[in-house]
Amino acid sequence: MRLQGAIFVLLPHMGPILVWLFTRNQMSGWCEGPRTLSWCPLHKVLLLVQTTIYSVVGYASYLVWKDLRGGLGWPLVLPLGLYAVQLTISWTVLVLFFIVHNPGLALLHLLLLYGLVVSTALIWHPINKLAALLLLPYLAWLTVTAALTYHLWRDSLCPVHQPPPTEKSD
Repeated sequence: MRLQGAIFVLLPHMGPILVWLFTRNQMSGWCEGPRTLSWCPLHKVLLLVQTTIYSVVGYASYLVWKDLRGGLGWPLVLPLGLYAVQLTISWTVLVLFFIVHNPGLALLHLLLLYGLVVSTALIWHPINKLAALLLLPYLAWLTVTAALTYHLWRDSLCPVHQPPPTEKSD
């Protein structure tokens, strides 16, 4: 993999790095408190999975770019333009969730993102089948993220649905 490949792999991490810079003191306890979800992954697990997913998706975009002969040209507009929109929406979800603290709006953006990732996979498939297949773990992760976001949003709006507070034993 050449220098361009490394750039494609690193580019998706720019949004999360910027969000982290603004929220690093708030992120570790985002899913903690008296009313936690029993299936909420640890912050470190979320970070590891997200880092892996962004790297894989970045590599997939490099495969598409390489198969379309690289550079900047009309053949790249739809496949990588759609990817750029998808990446922007993904970063927006992070802002809405971790900075704005609006899980409802983040959920709407996640649903839009899910559709964009499916569309991207369909556009990439004729260009590079591996690149399209590399988006499948991302779709699985978006499903988990959307479920988690939905429960956090629902519980913040409807106290009836909130799980009872758990007692922590010392």
